[in-house]
Amino acid sequence: MASRVTDLGPGRSSTTLLAALHERSLAEGVPGPAGFIGDWLGGDAVIIPSVDVRSGVRPPNDPAGFWAGYLAYPDRLAEAALPAVVGGVSPNMLTHENGRWFHHDVTGASCPDWLRAFVSDDHGVPPTRAWSTRWTTPPRAPHDTAIRSCLEAIAAGEVYQACVCTRFSGDLTGRPIDFFVAGVEAMRPRKAAYVAGDWGAVASFSPETYLHVHGHAVTSSPIKGTVPSGADPTSLLSSVKDVAENVMIVDLVRNDLGRLAVPGSVTVPELLAVHPAPGVWHLVSTVAATLPDDVGTDALIEATFPPGSVTGTPKIRARELLQGWETSARGVYCGAVGVATPDGDLDLNVAIRTVEIEPDGTTALGVGGGITIDSDPDREWQECLDKAASIISLTAPAP
Repeated sequence: MASRVTDLGPGRSSTTLLAALHERSLAEGVPGPAGFIGDWLGGDAVIIPSVDVRSGVRPPNDPAGFWAGYLAYPDRLAEAALPAVVGGVSPNMLTHENGRWFHHDVTGASCPDWLRAFVSDDHGVPPTRAWSTRWTTPPRAPHDTAIRSCLEAIAAGEVYQACVCTRFSGDLTGRPIDFFVAGVEAMRPRKAAYVAGDWGAVASFSPETYLHVHGHAVTSSPIKGTVPSGADPTSLLSSVKDVAENVMIVDLVRNDLGRLAVPGSVTVPELLAVHPAPGVWHLVSTVAATLPDDVGTDALIEATFPPGSVTGTPKIRARELLQGWETSARGVYCGAVGVATPDGDLDLNVAIRTVEIEPDGTTALGVGGGITIDSDPDREWQECLDKAASIISLTAPAP
């Protein structure tokens, strides 16, 4: 389905525009915006100005508009606080590429005057709203026990690697949109995403791409291997544990995509690249493939979800064991948040560094790490703290 695209020229920043559209939604009594800031659909921001994001709306194979939403991690869903799937479809969206905003509309309509005004600075900077968070660090002992159980399973040959997770809990006083904007401006994550509705909100500060589909080309960029931002990033490449962990998951993603890709099309254009992320350095690889004409969004997600980097290898057995080792449901954490377009493009992050916010302000932040036979429980616990640090230390900007 072809959309009409209107070049709106330069305008305000993506975070300021998202906040302004949220204020407009409150004033007009319409659904709020969804925002994707960083590396999205080939640009550096996607904003859907107003979208009714509801429970149960999956990314369709042939959307009648632009879909935004999330898929929660599929295990222990009955224990999760937020819905398993949320989504909404809008006839229009905004993208930011090369310093310019573009309006896309599936109905063929041009950009409405009010939206042009919001993209420019005509409405000024939205007011700064106060917010604060309080976080409780999870107890270490259950996580240590889970890691030791994983090490025993690896020694017994049940799995080669598994991602063992724990969960910070807390509460947010104030609005989720203000928390998200502050987090994006402070951390500049590669795959930030915000969706909200009556069910609550998700503020994702993810650095990781789960699936990016453009035409028939699909890529996935798993992250495995982490050191704190103050460490020497090249130490990742000399770490037997981190390199092995990454390569194992690359093989898993190759297998997942190979189940439905054009035979012979699966490649690894990037292997063991060192990338910065908020508070840490990561090892990142990219797996690419070509999809046949008859493979739609549903089939692609069914073959690859949940993302390989947050499960383990072999994937099915790792998921089974993790349900017994971990003390709480993952919920949205380790699922995927993203956007789909009417012409078949799909962009989903891996929902790590992701805060779930219930309507009453209760918050949760999952963290974890990949365990291999060389894992040290002390180092793994520190990795969890390092990954959470940039989010739990966020504070509201001065008014």
